Amino acid sequence: MRAWLLDTGPLVAYLDAADPAHPSVVSRLGQWTGRLLTTCPVITEAMHFVSAEREGPALLAKFARESGLLVYDWTQPDQLREAAGVMERYADMPMDFADATLVLLADHVNVFEIATLDRRGFSTYRPRRGKTFRLVLDSRG
Repeated sequence: MRAWLLDTGPLVAYLDAADPAHPSVVSRLGQWTGRLLTTCPVITEAMHFVSAEREGPALLAKFARESGLLVYDWTQPDQLREAAGVMERYADMPMDFADATLVLLADHVNVFEIATLDRRGFSTYRPRRGKTFRLVLDSRG
């Protein structure tokens, strides 16, 4: 089964009808029949953004459950050390913790297709295997 990594931006845009990216994200994710993968830091970041709306946290929980979203912890001490190293490598961007965990998860699960609105970051970031990310919201197929 094909899989996509899911970043914070599209997750929030999917849930927030007022977000300018909402229509395109809903269309793209609505057509997706594969697996969605993310990390706890992405969920934490998304929960922060959607909590501005009363129903936001419940909508996020419902999306995670109904989509079968697979959430990887990525907060264990060795993983934190790895994430800090990746963040240091991209300090000039800068890279946040959630993005660092997605870069590390890509290598871990061998998935390099990502649903993100961070085109600049994920066009630049490289997992250890040297692969490039395919930004699935920018393409069809």
